[in-house]
Amino acid sequence: MPASLAGPRRFAVDWTECGALGGVVVSGALLGWLCQRHPAGLPAIAPWEFFWPDYVAIAVALWWYLEGLRRTRPEHRPSWGRRACFITGLASIYAVVLTHFLYAAEHTFVLHRVQHLVLHHLGPFLIVLAWPGRVMEHGMPDWALRLIRSGPVRRACAPMRHPTLAASLFVGLIVVWVYPPVQLRMMLDSRLFEVADWTMVVEGIFFFWLVLDPRPTPPSGLSYAGRIVLVLSVQIPQIALGGLLAVAPGDLYPWYDLCGRVFPAIGARADQQMGAFVVLFLGGMMSAVAALIVLGRLWRAEEQTGAADALPGL
Repeated sequence: MPASLAGPRRFAVDWTECGALGGVVVSGALLGWLCQRHPAGLPAIAPWEFFWPDYVAIAVALWWYLEGLRRTRPEHRPSWGRRACFITGLASIYAVVLTHFLYAAEHTFVLHRVQHLVLHHLGPFLIVLAWPGRVMEHGMPDWALRLIRSGPVRRACAPMRHPTLAASLFVGLIVVWVYPPVQLRMMLDSRLFEVADWTMVVEGIFFFWLVLDPRPTPPSGLSYAGRIVLVLSVQIPQIALGGLLAVAPGDLYPWYDLCGRVFPAIGARADQQMGAFVVLFLGGMMSAVAALIVLGRLWRAEEQTGAADALPGL
């Protein structure tokens, strides 16, 4: 980050960073112990099942963002709206993977669809809308900053910035994790359940990073029109998938009955149709909102270009 945007970085051992990292580890260990030994005494916002990777990722992301805000000069800090988007996006991911909501998602198809909607759409959408990269980079320890800027990491991430691959993965992951045989295996294997969660979040962030990039082209690698086409291209398959789930003749996910539903009054057919509604309408709605945001940015860019072209003739 340019020195004009923030104070000088420290290259010696930063004991504040060490203390913050130690606090994350100790807090996680205490929370994990409480979840194992005293689960009934914990509130609903506490983890139903404690997963170290989820906890560390959320806690470290929040720490880096808040530390980056502290180090950034006041006049260059993001607006309160952008800060609220980042915190809300991170909190929404926490809510569906590290609270008692997880139990409900494991025992109700529609809530499982809501969980994946938050992980794949809402959470990444809000995080990227905040455009937190500059702030987080300044809050990172030097070793982490060097790591994400290294050649191997950049080469590994480069394919995810290709629009065709990004759109294919965005739709493909939804289809894969809702496919009944795969979902049955996922519900029986906690490790695969975690893989599903992580793939949804990571791919969602990469996808919306392409679509909601606030920069013009260049430096952004995709034009405003290309971003609109990209986000709308994933809307039609989602609508089609939701429609297929809604009209499916039988119960595609009988294991929810076998494991016991959180809401017994909601039958299998109704549960499946409500899950289809989440995929069809709510998932499609997120794509539409993203397209409207990009369209607004396109109009503003054209107005600025028109104003600049008109100046010489004044």
